[in-house]
Amino acid sequence: MIRWIAFSIVLTFLPQPAGAAIARVAIDGAIDPITAEFVVKSLEKAETEAVEFVLIRLTTPGGFGSSMEEIISKMLNSRVPVVIYVAPSGAKAASAGFFILLAADIAAMAPGTNTGAAHPLMAIAGFPVDQQGEAGKTLTEKITSNATAFIRSIASQRHRNAEEAEKGVRESKSFTETEALELRLIDFIATDEQELLAKLHGYRVKMFSGSEVTLATSGVPIVDYEMTARERFLSVISHPNLALLLGLAGVILLYVEFSHPGMIAPGVVGGICVLLSILGFSLLPINYVGALLILLAIALFVAEVKVQGFGILGFGGIVAMIVGMIILIDSPDPAVRIGLMTAVAAALPFAVIFLILLVALVKSLRQQVATGDAGMIGLTGQADSDVHSRGRVRVRGEYWTAQSREPIASGSSVRVVGIDNLTLQVEELRE
Repeated sequence: MIRWIAFSIVLTFLPQPAGAAIARVAIDGAIDPITAEFVVKSLEKAETEAVEFVLIRLTTPGGFGSSMEEIISKMLNSRVPVVIYVAPSGAKAASAGFFILLAADIAAMAPGTNTGAAHPLMAIAGFPVDQQGEAGKTLTEKITSNATAFIRSIASQRHRNAEEAEKGVRESKSFTETEALELRLIDFIATDEQELLAKLHGYRVKMFSGSEVTLATSGVPIVDYEMTARERFLSVISHPNLALLLGLAGVILLYVEFSHPGMIAPGVVGGICVLLSILGFSLLPINYVGALLILLAIALFVAEVKVQGFGILGFGGIVAMIVGMIILIDSPDPAVRIGLMTAVAAALPFAVIFLILLVALVKSLRQQVATGDAGMIGLTGQADSDVHSRGRVRVRGEYWTAQSREPIASGSSVRVVGIDNLTLQVEELRE
Protein backbone atom coordinates (compact mmCIF):
# COMPACT_ATOMS: atom_id res chain seq x y z
CA MET A 1 0.00 0.00 0.00
CA ILE A 2 2.80 2.39 0.88
CA ARG A 3 4.53 1.62 -2.42
CA TRP A 4 1.31 2.36 -4.34
CA ILE A 5 0.87 5.70 -2.57
CA ALA A 6 4.50 6.64 -3.28
CA PHE A 7 4.12 5.65 -6.93
CA SER A 8 0.95 7.79 -7.24
CA ILE A 9 2.73 10.79 -5.73
CA VAL A 10 5.62 10.41 -8.20
CA LEU A 11 3.22 10.23 -11.13
CA THR A 12 1.43 13.32 -9.87
CA PHE A 13 4.57 15.45 -9.82
CA LEU A 14 6.15 14.11 -13.00
CA PRO A 15 5.91 16.56 -15.96
CA GLN A 16 3.02 15.59 -18.19
CA PRO A 17 3.35 15.62 -22.00
CA ALA A 18 1.82 18.63 -23.69
CA GLY A 19 -1.52 18.09 -25.35
CA ALA A 20 -1.71 17.78 -29.12
CA ALA A 21 -2.42 20.86 -31.20
CA ILE A 22 -3.10 21.79 -34.80
CA ALA A 23 -0.45 23.95 -36.42
CA ARG A 24 -1.79 26.57 -38.81
CA VAL A 25 0.35 28.17 -41.55
CA ALA A 26 -0.75 30.89 -44.00
CA ILE A 27 0.62 31.21 -47.54
CA ASP A 28 -0.74 34.34 -49.19
CA GLY A 29 1.19 35.41 -52.27
CA ALA A 30 3.74 34.16 -54.75
CA ILE A 31 5.72 31.02 -53.99
CA ASP A 32 9.24 32.41 -53.62
CA PRO A 33 12.40 31.37 -51.73
CA ILE A 34 11.30 33.13 -48.52
CA THR A 35 7.90 31.38 -48.56
CA ALA A 36 9.60 28.03 -49.16
CA GLU A 37 11.99 28.62 -46.26
CA PHE A 38 9.08 29.53 -43.97
CA VAL A 39 7.00 26.44 -44.89
CA VAL A 40 9.93 24.05 -44.54
CA LYS A 41 10.83 25.45 -41.11
CA SER A 42 7.18 25.27 -40.03
CA LEU A 43 6.94 21.59 -40.98
CA GLU A 44 10.18 20.84 -39.15
CA LYS A 45 8.86 22.64 -36.08
CA ALA A 46 5.60 20.69 -36.29
CA GLU A 47 7.54 17.43 -36.29
CA THR A 48 9.49 18.36 -33.17
CA GLU A 49 6.31 19.47 -31.36
CA ALA A 50 4.38 16.35 -32.49
CA VAL A 51 1.27 18.29 -33.53
CA GLU A 52 -1.88 16.54 -34.73
CA PHE A 53 -1.44 17.90 -38.27
CA VAL A 54 -0.40 21.05 -40.14
CA LEU A 55 -3.16 23.13 -41.74
CA ILE A 56 -1.89 25.35 -44.55
CA ARG A 57 -4.25 28.06 -45.81
CA LEU A 58 -3.20 28.61 -49.40
CA THR A 59 -3.85 31.39 -51.87
CA THR A 60 -1.27 31.97 -54.58
CA PRO A 61 -1.07 32.96 -58.25
CA GLY A 62 2.03 30.77 -58.71
CA GLY A 63 5.72 31.32 -58.30
CA PHE A 64 9.16 29.84 -58.81
CA GLY A 65 9.40 26.15 -59.67
CA SER A 66 12.44 25.61 -57.46
CA SER A 67 10.62 27.01 -54.42
CA MET A 68 7.55 24.86 -55.19
CA GLU A 69 9.69 21.71 -55.40
CA GLU A 70 11.34 22.54 -52.08
CA ILE A 71 7.95 22.79 -50.37
CA ILE A 72 6.59 19.62 -51.97
CA SER A 73 9.71 17.64 -51.10
CA LYS A 74 9.33 18.56 -47.43
CA MET A 75 5.58 17.81 -47.49
CA LEU A 76 6.08 14.34 -48.96
CA ASN A 77 8.71 13.48 -46.35
CA SER A 78 6.87 15.03 -43.42
CA ARG A 79 6.12 12.77 -40.43
CA VAL A 80 3.10 14.98 -39.66
CA PRO A 81 0.00 15.01 -41.91
CA VAL A 82 -0.34 18.13 -44.06
CA VAL A 83 -3.74 19.59 -44.92
CA ILE A 84 -3.92 22.21 -47.69
CA TYR A 85 -7.00 24.43 -47.59
CA VAL A 86 -7.53 26.91 -50.45
CA ALA A 87 -9.38 29.75 -48.75
CA PRO A 88 -11.08 32.16 -48.33
CA SER A 89 -13.71 32.40 -51.05
CA GLY A 90 -12.22 34.11 -54.09
CA ALA A 91 -8.78 32.63 -53.49
CA LYS A 92 -6.94 30.44 -55.97
CA ALA A 93 -4.12 27.94 -56.03
CA ALA A 94 -2.81 28.39 -59.55
CA SER A 95 0.34 27.16 -61.26
CA ALA A 96 2.77 26.12 -58.49
CA GLY A 97 -0.14 26.20 -56.02
CA PHE A 98 -1.87 23.40 -58.00
CA PHE A 99 1.12 21.10 -57.47
CA ILE A 100 1.27 21.93 -53.76
CA LEU A 101 -2.46 21.32 -53.34
CA LEU A 102 -2.33 17.86 -54.92
CA ALA A 103 0.80 16.93 -52.94
CA ALA A 104 -1.02 17.38 -49.61
CA ASP A 105 -2.19 14.46 -47.48
CA ILE A 106 -5.61 16.11 -47.49
CA ALA A 107 -6.69 18.71 -50.06
CA ALA A 108 -9.66 21.00 -49.43
CA MET A 109 -11.12 24.11 -51.02
CA ALA A 110 -13.59 26.78 -49.95
CA PRO A 111 -16.60 27.67 -52.12
CA GLY A 112 -15.79 30.21 -54.82
CA THR A 113 -12.15 29.15 -55.21
CA ASN A 114 -10.28 27.61 -58.12
CA THR A 115 -7.08 25.77 -58.91
CA GLY A 116 -5.11 24.54 -61.93
CA ALA A 117 -3.54 26.50 -64.81
CA ALA A 118 -0.24 24.78 -64.09
CA HIS A 119 1.39 24.64 -67.52
CA PRO A 120 5.12 24.98 -66.86
CA LEU A 121 6.83 28.16 -67.99
CA MET A 122 10.52 28.64 -68.66
CA ALA A 123 12.37 31.62 -70.03
CA ILE A 124 15.69 32.31 -71.74
CA ALA A 125 16.82 35.94 -71.53
CA GLY A 126 13.44 36.73 -70.03
CA PHE A 127 11.32 35.42 -72.91
CA PRO A 128 9.31 32.17 -72.91
CA VAL A 129 11.19 29.37 -74.67
CA ASP A 130 8.16 28.45 -76.80
CA GLN A 131 8.65 31.78 -78.60
CA GLN A 132 12.19 30.91 -79.66
CA GLY A 133 11.73 28.65 -82.70
CA GLU A 134 11.79 24.89 -82.99
CA ALA A 135 14.49 24.47 -80.37
CA GLY A 136 12.35 26.42 -77.90
CA LYS A 137 9.28 24.29 -78.66
CA THR A 138 11.28 21.10 -78.18
CA LEU A 139 12.60 22.33 -74.85
CA THR A 140 9.08 23.34 -73.78
CA GLU A 141 7.79 19.88 -74.60
CA LYS A 142 10.53 18.30 -72.50
CA ILE A 143 9.71 20.57 -69.56
CA THR A 144 6.00 19.84 -69.92
CA SER A 145 6.61 16.09 -70.03
CA ASN A 146 8.69 16.31 -66.88
CA ALA A 147 5.99 18.35 -65.11
CA THR A 148 3.19 15.96 -66.14
CA ALA A 149 5.20 12.98 -64.92
CA PHE A 150 5.69 14.79 -61.60
CA ILE A 151 1.99 15.61 -61.20
CA ARG A 152 0.94 12.06 -62.22
CA SER A 153 3.26 10.56 -59.63
CA ILE A 154 1.91 12.81 -56.87
CA ALA A 155 -1.75 12.32 -57.84
CA SER A 156 -1.42 8.54 -58.10
CA GLN A 157 0.24 8.24 -54.72
CA ARG A 158 -2.50 10.39 -53.17
CA HIS A 159 -5.19 8.34 -54.96
CA ARG A 160 -6.35 11.34 -56.96
CA ASN A 161 -7.37 11.60 -60.60
CA ALA A 162 -4.00 11.61 -62.38
CA GLU A 163 -5.59 12.08 -65.83
CA GLU A 164 -7.40 15.29 -64.85
CA ALA A 165 -4.37 16.49 -62.92
CA GLU A 166 -2.32 16.08 -66.09
CA LYS A 167 -4.81 18.29 -67.98
CA GLY A 168 -4.11 21.03 -65.49
CA VAL A 169 -0.50 20.91 -66.69
CA ARG A 170 -0.71 20.10 -70.41
CA GLU A 171 -3.85 22.11 -71.20
CA SER A 172 -3.43 24.68 -68.42
CA LYS A 173 -6.96 23.76 -67.33
CA SER A 174 -8.50 25.39 -64.28
CA PHE A 175 -10.97 23.73 -61.90
CA THR A 176 -13.58 25.21 -59.60
CA GLU A 177 -13.90 23.67 -56.15
CA THR A 178 -16.96 21.68 -57.29
CA GLU A 179 -15.21 20.37 -60.40
CA ALA A 180 -12.11 19.51 -58.40
CA LEU A 181 -14.19 17.49 -55.91
CA GLU A 182 -16.20 15.69 -58.60
CA LEU A 183 -13.01 14.81 -60.50
CA ARG A 184 -11.35 13.50 -57.31
CA LEU A 185 -8.61 16.12 -57.26
CA ILE A 186 -9.45 17.23 -53.72
CA ASP A 187 -11.00 15.54 -50.68
CA PHE A 188 -13.33 18.17 -49.20
CA ILE A 189 -15.22 21.38 -49.81
CA ALA A 190 -15.56 23.36 -46.59
CA THR A 191 -17.15 26.77 -46.12
CA ASP A 192 -14.78 27.69 -43.30
CA GLU A 193 -12.18 26.20 -40.99
CA GLN A 194 -14.78 25.07 -38.44
CA GLU A 195 -16.55 22.99 -41.05
CA LEU A 196 -13.25 21.62 -42.34
CA LEU A 197 -12.12 20.59 -38.85
CA ALA A 198 -15.48 18.92 -38.20
CA LYS A 199 -15.08 16.84 -41.38
CA LEU A 200 -11.51 15.94 -40.47
CA HIS A 201 -12.36 14.59 -37.01
CA GLY A 202 -11.87 10.82 -37.08
CA TYR A 203 -10.70 10.90 -40.70
CA ARG A 204 -8.07 8.29 -41.56
CA VAL A 205 -5.33 9.64 -43.80
CA LYS A 206 -2.70 7.56 -45.54
CA MET A 207 0.69 9.24 -45.44
CA PHE A 208 3.05 9.29 -48.39
CA SER A 209 5.26 6.86 -46.45
CA GLY A 210 2.40 4.35 -46.37
CA SER A 211 1.48 4.68 -42.68
CA GLU A 212 -2.07 5.59 -41.65
CA VAL A 213 -3.06 8.24 -39.13
CA THR A 214 -6.48 8.97 -37.64
CA LEU A 215 -7.00 12.69 -37.15
CA ALA A 216 -8.58 14.21 -34.06
CA THR A 217 -9.83 17.79 -34.14
CA SER A 218 -12.53 18.00 -31.46
CA GLY A 219 -11.31 20.25 -28.67
CA VAL A 220 -7.80 20.42 -30.10
CA PRO A 221 -6.32 23.96 -29.96
CA ILE A 222 -4.95 25.67 -33.06
CA VAL A 223 -1.48 27.18 -32.89
CA ASP A 224 -0.46 29.71 -35.56
CA TYR A 225 3.03 29.41 -37.00
CA GLU A 226 4.02 32.87 -38.21
CA MET A 227 6.99 34.26 -40.05
CA THR A 228 9.81 35.70 -37.99
CA ALA A 229 10.55 39.42 -38.24
CA ARG A 230 13.49 38.58 -40.50
CA GLU A 231 11.34 36.46 -42.84
CA ARG A 232 8.61 39.12 -43.00
CA PHE A 233 11.21 41.79 -43.79
CA LEU A 234 12.85 39.69 -46.53
CA SER A 235 9.46 38.73 -47.92
CA VAL A 236 8.54 42.41 -48.33
CA ILE A 237 11.77 43.67 -49.91
CA SER A 238 12.11 40.63 -52.20
CA HIS A 239 8.94 41.65 -54.03
CA PRO A 240 10.25 42.57 -57.52
CA ASN A 241 8.28 45.80 -57.85
CA LEU A 242 9.31 47.11 -54.43
CA ALA A 243 12.96 46.12 -54.95
CA LEU A 244 12.90 47.98 -58.28
CA LEU A 245 11.40 51.16 -56.80
CA LEU A 246 13.91 51.10 -53.93
CA GLY A 247 16.76 50.84 -56.42
CA LEU A 248 15.53 53.71 -58.60
CA ALA A 249 14.83 55.96 -55.62
CA GLY A 250 18.27 55.15 -54.20
CA VAL A 251 20.04 56.06 -57.45
CA ILE A 252 18.21 59.41 -57.63
CA LEU A 253 19.01 60.28 -54.00
CA LEU A 254 22.67 59.31 -54.37
CA TYR A 255 22.87 61.44 -57.51
CA VAL A 256 21.44 64.42 -55.59
CA GLU A 257 24.06 63.90 -52.86
CA PHE A 258 26.96 63.69 -55.33
CA SER A 259 25.82 66.78 -57.23
CA HIS A 260 25.19 68.74 -53.99
CA PRO A 261 27.83 67.53 -51.51
CA GLY A 262 27.11 68.14 -47.86
CA MET A 263 23.35 67.53 -47.89
CA ILE A 264 24.00 64.17 -46.11
CA ALA A 265 20.35 63.02 -45.85
CA PRO A 266 19.94 62.10 -49.56
CA GLY A 267 23.21 60.17 -49.45
CA VAL A 268 22.27 58.22 -46.31
CA VAL A 269 18.72 57.40 -47.43
CA GLY A 270 19.83 56.69 -51.00
CA GLY A 271 22.56 54.32 -49.85
CA ILE A 272 20.12 52.41 -47.66
CA CYS A 273 17.59 52.14 -50.51
CA VAL A 274 20.21 50.83 -52.96
CA LEU A 275 21.48 48.23 -50.48
CA LEU A 276 17.93 47.06 -49.69
CA SER A 277 17.23 46.80 -53.41
CA ILE A 278 20.35 44.68 -53.93
CA LEU A 279 19.34 42.47 -51.00
CA GLY A 280 15.84 42.01 -52.41
CA PHE A 281 17.08 41.11 -55.89
CA SER A 282 19.72 38.76 -54.44
CA LEU A 283 16.85 36.53 -53.30
CA LEU A 284 15.44 36.35 -56.83
CA PRO A 285 16.77 34.84 -60.08
CA ILE A 286 18.17 37.82 -62.01
CA ASN A 287 18.55 38.03 -65.78
CA TYR A 288 21.84 39.88 -66.25
CA VAL A 289 20.82 41.06 -69.72
CA GLY A 290 18.04 43.04 -68.04
CA ALA A 291 20.50 44.54 -65.54
CA LEU A 292 22.85 45.55 -68.37
CA LEU A 293 19.98 47.17 -70.27
CA ILE A 294 19.16 49.32 -67.22
CA LEU A 295 22.82 50.41 -66.95
CA LEU A 296 22.82 51.15 -70.70
CA ALA A 297 19.72 53.29 -70.22
CA ILE A 298 21.48 55.41 -67.59
CA ALA A 299 24.50 55.80 -69.92
CA LEU A 300 22.19 56.94 -72.74
CA PHE A 301 20.58 59.54 -70.47
CA VAL A 302 24.02 60.96 -69.67
CA ALA A 303 24.98 60.94 -73.36
CA GLU A 304 21.76 62.75 -74.26
CA VAL A 305 22.78 65.72 -72.11
CA LYS A 306 26.49 65.65 -72.98
CA VAL A 307 26.30 65.35 -76.77
CA GLN A 308 22.79 66.76 -77.31
CA GLY A 309 21.26 63.76 -79.06
CA PHE A 310 18.08 65.70 -79.97
CA GLY A 311 15.98 63.27 -77.92
CA ILE A 312 17.10 60.13 -79.76
CA LEU A 313 19.49 58.96 -77.05
CA GLY A 314 17.00 59.81 -74.32
CA PHE A 315 14.22 57.88 -76.07
CA GLY A 316 16.56 54.94 -76.53
CA GLY A 317 17.38 55.09 -72.83
CA ILE A 318 13.70 54.94 -71.89
CA VAL A 319 13.12 51.94 -74.17
CA ALA A 320 16.21 50.16 -72.83
CA MET A 321 15.12 50.77 -69.25
CA ILE A 322 11.57 49.50 -69.80
CA VAL A 323 12.76 46.34 -71.58
CA GLY A 324 15.44 45.80 -68.93
CA MET A 325 12.88 46.04 -66.13
CA ILE A 326 10.48 43.62 -67.83
CA ILE A 327 13.12 40.90 -68.29
CA LEU A 328 15.07 41.66 -65.09
CA ILE A 329 13.51 38.73 -63.19
CA ASP A 330 14.49 35.52 -64.96
CA SER A 331 11.05 33.92 -64.92
CA PRO A 332 8.16 34.02 -67.41
CA ASP A 333 5.59 33.65 -64.61
CA PRO A 334 3.73 37.00 -64.34
CA ALA A 335 3.25 36.42 -60.61
CA VAL A 336 6.93 37.03 -59.90
CA ARG A 337 7.91 39.39 -62.72
CA ILE A 338 7.87 43.16 -63.11
CA GLY A 339 4.84 44.01 -65.22
CA LEU A 340 4.82 46.26 -68.28
CA MET A 341 2.69 48.97 -66.65
CA THR A 342 4.92 48.98 -63.57
CA ALA A 343 8.03 49.25 -65.78
CA VAL A 344 6.57 52.18 -67.75
CA ALA A 345 5.31 53.93 -64.60
CA ALA A 346 8.77 53.64 -63.03
CA ALA A 347 10.95 54.32 -66.08
CA LEU A 348 9.31 57.54 -67.31
CA PRO A 349 9.48 59.51 -64.01
CA PHE A 350 13.01 58.21 -63.39
CA ALA A 351 14.12 59.38 -66.84
CA VAL A 352 12.56 62.84 -66.38
CA ILE A 353 14.00 63.36 -62.88
CA PHE A 354 17.42 62.02 -63.88
CA LEU A 355 17.64 64.26 -66.97
CA ILE A 356 16.54 67.35 -65.02
CA LEU A 357 19.18 66.76 -62.35
CA LEU A 358 21.82 65.97 -64.97
CA VAL A 359 21.11 69.16 -66.94
CA ALA A 360 21.34 71.20 -63.72
CA LEU A 361 24.66 69.56 -62.88
CA VAL A 362 26.14 70.24 -66.34
CA LYS A 363 25.04 73.89 -66.17
CA SER A 364 26.62 74.31 -62.75
CA LEU A 365 29.88 72.82 -64.00
CA ARG A 366 29.96 75.28 -66.88
CA GLN A 367 29.46 78.31 -64.64
CA GLN A 368 32.46 80.41 -63.69
CA VAL A 369 33.78 79.76 -60.19
CA ALA A 370 32.84 82.68 -57.94
CA THR A 371 34.75 81.83 -54.77
CA GLY A 372 38.36 81.15 -53.75
CA ASP A 373 41.46 81.85 -55.83
CA ALA A 374 39.82 80.63 -59.01
CA GLY A 375 36.98 83.09 -58.45
CA MET A 376 39.40 86.03 -58.85
CA ILE A 377 40.37 85.11 -62.41
CA GLY A 378 38.81 87.46 -64.94
CA LEU A 379 37.83 90.19 -62.47
CA THR A 380 38.66 93.76 -63.41
CA GLY A 381 39.95 96.64 -61.26
CA GLN A 382 42.19 99.71 -61.23
CA ALA A 383 45.92 100.17 -60.62
CA ASP A 384 46.41 102.12 -57.39
CA SER A 385 50.10 102.60 -58.20
CA ASP A 386 52.50 101.88 -60.99
CA VAL A 387 52.59 98.12 -61.45
CA HIS A 388 55.42 96.05 -62.93
CA SER A 389 57.52 93.82 -60.75
CA ARG A 390 55.42 95.01 -57.85
CA GLY A 391 52.56 97.37 -57.26
CA ARG A 392 49.10 97.68 -55.82
CA VAL A 393 45.68 97.36 -57.47
CA ARG A 394 42.11 97.72 -56.30
CA VAL A 395 39.82 94.78 -57.26
CA ARG A 396 36.26 94.26 -56.00
CA GLY A 397 36.74 97.06 -53.46
CA GLU A 398 39.88 95.45 -51.98
CA TYR A 399 43.56 96.39 -52.29
CA TRP A 400 45.88 93.65 -53.52
CA THR A 401 49.59 93.34 -54.17
CA ALA A 402 50.02 92.85 -57.91
CA GLN A 403 52.56 92.05 -60.62
CA SER A 404 52.48 92.36 -64.39
CA ARG A 405 54.71 91.40 -67.30
CA GLU A 406 54.53 94.88 -68.78
CA PRO A 407 54.57 98.20 -66.92
CA ILE A 408 51.12 99.54 -66.06
CA ALA A 409 50.62 103.17 -65.14
CA SER A 410 48.74 104.16 -61.98
CA GLY A 411 45.02 104.67 -62.62
CA SER A 412 44.89 102.26 -65.54
CA SER A 413 42.20 99.59 -65.75
CA VAL A 414 43.50 96.08 -65.17
CA ARG A 415 42.23 92.47 -65.47
CA VAL A 416 43.26 89.61 -63.15
CA VAL A 417 44.83 86.76 -65.13
CA GLY A 418 46.23 84.73 -62.23
CA ILE A 419 47.01 84.60 -58.54
CA ASP A 420 50.13 83.39 -56.77
CA ASN A 421 50.29 83.33 -52.97
CA LEU A 422 47.90 86.29 -52.57
CA THR A 423 49.71 88.27 -55.28
CA LEU A 424 47.57 89.01 -58.30
CA GLN A 425 48.92 88.62 -61.81
CA VAL A 426 47.33 91.39 -63.85
CA GLU A 427 47.37 92.84 -67.34
CA GLU A 428 46.34 96.24 -68.59
CA LEU A 429 42.80 96.37 -69.86
CA ARG A 430 42.73 98.24 -73.13
CA GLU A 431 39.60 99.12 -75.03
